[in-house]
Amino acid sequence: MEAVDFTNYPAEIQSAANKYEEFIRARLEPDLTQVVADRDAVYNRMSEYLKLKTHIETIRSQNLDELETKVDLGSNFYAKAFVPDTEFLFVNVGFGFHLQMTLNEADEFIDQKVNHMEKLADKYTEEANQIRAKIKMVYGALMEAMNLSDK
Repeated sequence: MEAVDFTNYPAEIQSAANKYEEFIRARLEPDLTQVVADRDAVYNRMSEYLKLKTHIETIRSQNLDELETKVDLGSNFYAKAFVPDTEFLFVNVGFGFHLQMTLNEADEFIDQKVNHMEKLADKYTEEANQIRAKIKMVYGALMEAMNLSDK
């Protein structure tokens, strides 16, 4: 939201308004930015798991015993990769750990992980909505104070 000009109002209104605006700029807006970034990071990780699930479905549907693919090393830099045996794959389970799993185990793990991540993303969305509501409430209180001081 835009800053409101309080120069035509009494000093006590100006002082209170400046404090509230500073609270919004210094606390609520950075909190909102962080929560949205955290939620977006969850969605990005969820996307990676869903891509893996798609690859697993491709391996199953085409009965692939081996696989030649490209792997993203980061920053859209790809390297060729050859998987001689598709019976097992390594799945990132978090905290830097990777576990060897069968396709069925990986599929089940991904379903559970994505379910958990959806709940986490929903929590971040709710938190972002609460922060937005607080920002609106503070601006509403400022506008109400301005209207009362006019009377």
